[in-house]
Amino acid sequence: MANTNSQVFFDITIGEKRAGRIVMELFDDVTPRTAENFRALCTGEKGIGTFGKLLHFKGSIFHRIIPDFFCQGGDFTHENGTGGDSIYGGAFDDENFIQVHSGPGTLSMANSGPNTNMSQFFICTNEFPLLNDKHVVFGKVVQGMEVVSATEKVGSPQGTTKELILKVQICLLILCIHGVMI
Repeated sequence: MANTNSQVFFDITIGEKRAGRIVMELFDDVTPRTAENFRALCTGEKGIGTFGKLLHFKGSIFHRIIPDFFCQGGDFTHENGTGGDSIYGGAFDDENFIQVHSGPGTLSMANSGPNTNMSQFFICTNEFPLLNDKHVVFGKVVQGMEVVSATEKVGSPQGTTKELILKVQICLLILCIHGVMI
């Protein structure tokens, strides 16, 4: 049977330079609610959120990058890790912990404790089993790990970035018809 999971992409810039595209498969089959939140935040189709901001990753930054750990983004309300929103009107519950933080490219929800998921997410750059049962894994990078690696290089052990902006320029849903991306 063909894979029917959604795929989305981010076109990333580091500073003023285009870094490339990150394509992510969302685990619609395992974490449908979490995957749908992320997918809709990629398209911006849900309009204005609870905090008066457009529910869309476009123009948002990776605000926290720790080499050999993760690249975190998704705070489109404050751009510093203190904000975010969801298509569900604020925080939503942890869906499940079926998938694990098994290695580079794992896409997971960032949160401030149990059941506090909104729009913040991270892409692992290493395996981190300590995050299992605390953060919902809802996808994986399927293309563009070299872009994730380039992004990781401008991070620091404290999570601050050496470049001023690591922006998501374009983020969209990839459509597949009969297994062919269009």
